[in-house]
Amino acid sequence: MPPYIGRFAPSPTGPLHFGSLVAALASYLDAKAAGGTWLVRIEDLDPPREIIGSSQRILEQLALHGMNSDGPVRYQSQRLSQYEAQLEQLIADDHVYRCRCARRSFGSIYPGRCRTAQVSADEAHALRLRINTSVIQHHDIGMGAHTWRQNIDYGDFILKRKDGLFAYQLAVVIDDIDQGITRIVRGADLLASTAMQYCLYKAFNTRSPDTLHVPIMRDRDGQKLSKQNHAPELNDLTPAENLQQALQALNQSPISIDSPENMLTAAIDGWQPSRIWSS
Repeated sequence: MPPYIGRFAPSPTGPLHFGSLVAALASYLDAKAAGGTWLVRIEDLDPPREIIGSSQRILEQLALHGMNSDGPVRYQSQRLSQYEAQLEQLIADDHVYRCRCARRSFGSIYPGRCRTAQVSADEAHALRLRINTSVIQHHDIGMGAHTWRQNIDYGDFILKRKDGLFAYQLAVVIDDIDQGITRIVRGADLLASTAMQYCLYKAFNTRSPDTLHVPIMRDRDGQKLSKQNHAPELNDLTPAENLQQALQALNQSPISIDSPENMLTAAIDGWQPSRIWSS
């Protein structure tokens, strides 16, 4: 087995909130408990959504909670030429086609209308992955077995948008392959991405990483804690207490409040991913 390499990959659309901390902590503890490497990647692919200064703020918040990347922080905005080169390879291997369909013209799953259409390079178009996998079965370490079916749960998805921006799915898979990521730990709201990313790994002739999805955090009204829903920023003055609450959210054994570094050391020793989803 290759050495464990994990990552935490936030988007710089605002500072970290409690839900972000839970995901970061889970990925950090899982990597460190396995004696592995933990990397931080800033997924800054969508400039219109980025908030200036967020990238640095996120790194400061992680450090305040005792978590620092084991290697240089990667910024996706600096890797556009690599994404273009890999996309060109997919095109050469006939895994990609042009699509002129507007998002509002179909439901949640793209029906493949442009698969056989002759879409000119001169007209506005996106680039989609041509998927030929009818059923995907996957076992998540936290959430168990899942089955996804083509045209029901997933369909041909966009790799490069009409506005010329690379899609999340393409960039994240290329970076995970390039960095040798062996396990992806992230929030359960991204479980559905596993099927699409599996198709990309297959197109790149590469084994997809293991996954461990963790519960998403919600506010008192049951809404997911997210930057879009204006979740409050982590309190810089209480990092140890924040970690204690995050450990509790992950169903881990309580640890006496101390410095974040000492708490993380104890949490690594006691890390039990099998308890994350226990009631």
